[in-house]
Amino acid sequence: MKNNSSLKGLVIAIVVFIIAFGIYFLFLAKKNYYVVDNPTPNTYYYKINNGSEGIVAGGQFVHVDLNQGKNSIKVFDQNKKLLYDSAFQVNKIRGLINIAHQDYYMNDQYYGYNLKKDSLLLALDKTMIDGKAYYGGARRFNKLYTEDFYYNVDEDYDKIIKNIQQVESRSKIFRKQDYLNYYKEYYKF
Repeated sequence: MKNNSSLKGLVIAIVVFIIAFGIYFLFLAKKNYYVVDNPTPNTYYYKINNGSEGIVAGGQFVHVDLNQGKNSIKVFDQNKKLLYDSAFQVNKIRGLINIAHQDYYMNDQYYGYNLKKDSLLLALDKTMIDGKAYYGGARRFNKLYTEDFYYNVDEDYDKIIKNIQQVESRSKIFRKQDYLNYYKEYYKF
């Protein structure tokens, strides 16, 4: 067989292509998952869709598998006394189950060129938390399930998002205290 440089080039290009996709999927791709979160000091037991029993300790979160469509959850206290039995609808590829019905805040962080953060924040709604006004229009949430965010409680905002030609936003869900800490660190008024 002759030394065919076209074939060598094709093989090298295919190998580089496969390696590039491997690096992307192993290290760079955003994982999609559902979280049961417990920001309280209490321990809760739960059963999702009458499956095996799960446990989430105080201040912890657990990744769970959910089905698209209707799901059910039974939640028990630390003495395994039934607290509630509820159903919720799953439509997206990531979500959060608020097992303790605590306050969470969904905040939008804006990215883009010529972004004037201070004037943008002042133009958005204020959010009242414990009698104090916070700029930026964070939305309060305390129901059982939500999927209206991009970053989950265990993820951080991206430091830089490349190739944005206009102002765009990414939303993240925070536990109440985590949001207050983020606000104090990120916004300097």
